[in-house]
Amino acid sequence: MLHRNPTDRGGTVARSRSLKAPLLGGRGPLAKVPPAVAFLVVIALFTAGVLIRGPLGAVLLGMLAAGVGVLLAATWQVLSPSQRFGRALVFATLVAVLVSVL
Repeated sequence: MLHRNPTDRGGTVARSRSLKAPLLGGRGPLAKVPPAVAFLVVIALFTAGVLIRGPLGAVLLGMLAAGVGVLLAATWQVLSPSQRFGRALVFATLVAVLVSVL
């Protein structure tokens, strides 16, 4: 009995995207930053901003919001409408959290 491989498409094996490949190709300043490091910096800034609260917490969250806004603006042209909506929603949520810690 033959078993069909679910990844088989017309005799070729479908390849999944490499986890180390950049989501959007580029040579900018963040191109060489490992994704895990970027993730940890974002989590640290967000956590510190929420826990510290007040003006200092708002400054930390503001730094994070500025970075997200710059990245959103820089990648806007290559994003699909659903990706734009999701990233704009994240940005708006971050700004709402920033305002709430004041």
